[in-house]
Amino acid sequence: MGWFSLALGVFLMVSLGMQSVGGIGANWGTQASHPLPPDTVVTLLKDNGFQKVKLFDADYDSLRALGKSGVEVMVGIPNDLLATFATSVKAAEKWVSKNVSTHISTNNVNIRYVAVGNEPFLTTYNGSFLTTTFPALQNIQSALIKAGLSSQVKVTCPLNADVYESSTGVPSGGDFRADIHDLMIAIVKFLSDNGAPFTVNIYPFISLYTDANFPVEYAFFDGNASPITDGGMNYYNMFDANHDTLVWALQKNGFGNLPIIVGEIGWPTDGDVNANPTYAQRFNQGFMSHLSGGKGTPMRPGPIDAYMFSLIDEDAKSIQPGNFERHWGIFAIDGSPKYPLNLGTTNSNALVAAKNVQYLEKKWCVMKPSAKLDDPQVAPSVDYACSLADCTELGYGTTCGNLDSRGNISYAFNSYYQRNNQQDEACKFPNLSMVTKTDPSPQNGNCKFGIMIQPYYGGAERRFGRFGRTWGLAAASSIFMLWTML
Repeated sequence: MGWFSLALGVFLMVSLGMQSVGGIGANWGTQASHPLPPDTVVTLLKDNGFQKVKLFDADYDSLRALGKSGVEVMVGIPNDLLATFATSVKAAEKWVSKNVSTHISTNNVNIRYVAVGNEPFLTTYNGSFLTTTFPALQNIQSALIKAGLSSQVKVTCPLNADVYESSTGVPSGGDFRADIHDLMIAIVKFLSDNGAPFTVNIYPFISLYTDANFPVEYAFFDGNASPITDGGMNYYNMFDANHDTLVWALQKNGFGNLPIIVGEIGWPTDGDVNANPTYAQRFNQGFMSHLSGGKGTPMRPGPIDAYMFSLIDEDAKSIQPGNFERHWGIFAIDGSPKYPLNLGTTNSNALVAAKNVQYLEKKWCVMKPSAKLDDPQVAPSVDYACSLADCTELGYGTTCGNLDSRGNISYAFNSYYQRNNQQDEACKFPNLSMVTKTDPSPQNGNCKFGIMIQPYYGGAERRFGRFGRTWGLAAASSIFMLWTML
């Protein structure tokens, strides 16, 4: 498959979002072991001028915190609820009453969209949601009508760019994927009939990640790439070409004026050789400049409505797609900026860090100097620590990829120790580990052995169970075997 076609076949779920003249948007994901308190996140949004936010569920604390903030909200319905709403109008009405009507009337939350599902037609889902997505979309719309909210709150369905493709390798060859073509036309007509937008997630990074032949410069907005010529139009970046392939698909099927929202777009900072702060800053700053110009794309001149993926790193996300999955945020897990980025919304033209963040004590868990690398307990201990914490900054081309063997082991131990709130039991790897108050981070480079933020239990307890207890040192299935790096 050619690199342009593969670019259209993006298959990952991730998140970063913004908007142009209408205001900047961001995706707020909550798959974190230690999420910031929702009130802190809402302040972070406002301090940085984000006027829109996209949620992946209807977390009560997040929605409550957004009350009276003025931030426009797209509230999400996870894929695992689609079957319920597809088969029960009453279930849809109950959900809308609880998660939309109540928050609007009682908490003054500015909910503008309900996102029904998230990339439900990914080819990697093997058709799991093909029969439930559209009925769920219809029933949620019926529930909004019954609640008297259909003019204020619009339904949409965030879709991956793999729902369309080009038969010619250029945007004008765009059409919806053959295996779901009729279903897509039915959904598009439904959105059009109800004044709702088409939401698409576009990820140039994934194209680069999955295709070694993808031209790197074409992922960015600098204009350094050789353009694709399509009729009289020139495309100097993958985003414009991908976006306009969708425009052509809509136009060919009679819906050329349907509004488009870019639900997710961004670049990760770690977990892969191409996932780094330099590329992330280059991409996101380039995208912001692209938006601020208001030029749009060759087929859709004018402002672009988009949400950056994502606001904050999520260290509990699945890394099945890749280790970069936990590093899409423009802010780290503690709300600190990861690189310079001018959103054009702050007086300083710089990102504003989260305020009043509380950290655990400055102490770390490391490998004992007396411990031996050939100790038979090293491999299973490292494997266990990484399977229950986060070692995605280790490996080729990553932030901490240059650590030696002892450094890798210490990093794994400390990640587990911090994840478990520095409890004594979390630094008792058999005859291997010790607690130190001397920062073990290398003197040179950007690798840091982190100190975790204080746990917030309001939302974490509902999502994962309380992290206040140690996840006992019992056998667990591993995410990957770090020992192979040692």
